[in-house]
Amino acid sequence: MLILTFFGHGVQAQLISVYHKAEYPFLLNLPVDSILNHRPPVLLFLHGKSLSGTDLNLVKRYGVICEILKGRQIPALVVAPQTTKGWEPSKLLSVLTYVQKTYSIDSSRVYVVGMSLGAYGTLHFAGAYPHKVAAAVALCGGGNVADACNLSTLPLWIQHGTLDEAVPISESEKIVEAIKQCNGGELLKYTPWQGANHGALEKAFRSDALYDWLFQFSKTFPDL
Repeated sequence: MLILTFFGHGVQAQLISVYHKAEYPFLLNLPVDSILNHRPPVLLFLHGKSLSGTDLNLVKRYGVICEILKGRQIPALVVAPQTTKGWEPSKLLSVLTYVQKTYSIDSSRVYVVGMSLGAYGTLHFAGAYPHKVAAAVALCGGGNVADACNLSTLPLWIQHGTLDEAVPISESEKIVEAIKQCNGGELLKYTPWQGANHGALEKAFRSDALYDWLFQFSKTFPDL
C-alpha cells in the first residue's frame, strides 16, 4: 500500500492505494482521527470510462478524490475503486466488505456516487444490495429497469444534462420512470440540467449540495 499524508488547517488525513485486498484495487481516503475514531460513514465513488485502467492515479482526475486533493474535507471514509471495463456489484461488495472488516465504520451510512459508467455501476450496485446502501447519486448514466423496484426503496438522486451526447438523457429517464412505476418515486430525486452536456455534470462533485444531500440519510435497520 502507498500512503500519502496531507496536512491542512492543523489536521491530518491519509490517501492510500490498496491492491490485492478486494476484487478491485482502490484509493482509500482516511479522514482525520477525530472522525475516523468515531465510526465514520463510507462514501464509495465510481469513476467513468475515461478513468478505467490499471493506474490508480487516473482516479484522481475528477470526482470525489480530486476534490479531496483540492482541499475538500469530507467527514467520511472515501473509497474509490478502479475497473478496467464495467462495474460488477459482487466485486464492489468485496471492496466494501474489506473496508467494513478493516475499519470501524457506520454500516448504516454507506453512500454511493458515480458518473457516466460509474452512474450505471452505482445503480447496479444499489439495485443488487439496497439493504447496504443508505443513499446514492447517479450522474449522467442509466440503469437496468430490472433493478427499479429495489432502487425505489432507497433515497436516490439521479442527475443528467439535457444536451448530453455521450449518454443520452433518455437513459436516466428510462430508469426514473421504472422506479416511479414501483412506488411512485417517493424516495427519488431527479434533476435534468437544462443545456448541460456530459462533462458538465462533473461540477456536482464541487458542490456542497451533493454531500449534504447524501449524508442526511441512514438505514433504519443497519446491516451490522
